[in-house]
Amino acid sequence: MSILKNVKSIFPGFLVTFLVAISAKFLSNNYGAPTILFALLLGMSLHFLYTETLCEKGIDFASKYLLQLGIILLGFGVTWQQIVKIGFKPLSIVLCAIIFTILLGPILAKFLNRGWRIGVLTSSAVAICGASAALAISSILPKNKFSEQNTLFTIVSVTTLSTLTMIVYPLLVRYLNMDDFSAGVFLGASIHDVAQVVGAGYGISKTAGDTATLIKMVRVASLFPIVLILLCFLQNKPKSGALTNVPIPFFIVGFLMTIFLNSTGNFPESLKIIFLDISAWCIALAISAIGMKTALSSLRHVGYQAILLIVFESIFLMTFVLVCVLNLI
Repeated sequence: MSILKNVKSIFPGFLVTFLVAISAKFLSNNYGAPTILFALLLGMSLHFLYTETLCEKGIDFASKYLLQLGIILLGFGVTWQQIVKIGFKPLSIVLCAIIFTILLGPILAKFLNRGWRIGVLTSSAVAICGASAALAISSILPKNKFSEQNTLFTIVSVTTLSTLTMIVYPLLVRYLNMDDFSAGVFLGASIHDVAQVVGAGYGISKTAGDTATLIKMVRVASLFPIVLILLCFLQNKPKSGALTNVPIPFFIVGFLMTIFLNSTGNFPESLKIIFLDISAWCIALAISAIGMKTALSSLRHVGYQAILLIVFESIFLMTFVLVCVLNLI
């Protein structure tokens, strides 16, 4: 009986987020912009629904549990064999780019008079896999009154920048006369979101698209160890600065397990495609819900420093990867 009661309390808010996600998907299919960006904007325009008791529980459910499910299922897009196949040089470029970009975030944040949390959040989103990484990292960072505002800002910014880089970076590739493999490494290691990596890569050639997608999947797979490292860091922070005794989130363990299942070679391809589609929908639903939980007016208080922060991180990642690709590959 209590289960039925919980379902009834969640259903109105879930239905609203579902309608927002469907609308975002429709707009994306017809106007070309990312589904995530439309989901955010539509969600923010419906913030008043979150203040209604009827929808609150369902929106909270979508923003937390559907997000976690979406991240778990992302693992079906990666195999350990794919990671090994890349080769030492491209793999080392990707891993160094991820590490240096994440380390740069808190340093830049301090220089710009912002807290370390937003530095870690934005740099992780830039370095790993855009909006998905922002959502995963924000779920383990210590919470303060700016947490949801910073998460929403990061998602909006990284999605917008990812769309911009999808247009600009292929032009840079052609200007520099990069071969298809090098172009794929550059695009896969420097563009933020998976969809934009695919679009940019295959816009050049099949080889560039295959390479870019594979490199991007390595960045997605790095989400697991990065979260573990951050959790260890949070364990050792003073109580005034962060959480203590932070548990390992089950969804990160689930993400690792789906990578393992996908790596066995025995998992049905048709089922994998279905799970990846479900993952995309879950993330769209979660972002719709996060948009509804955040008042549009709150973004005014983020400040120009936060914008500079994520732009500088993106420029650093692009420059580092480009220099390494041109000199090592």
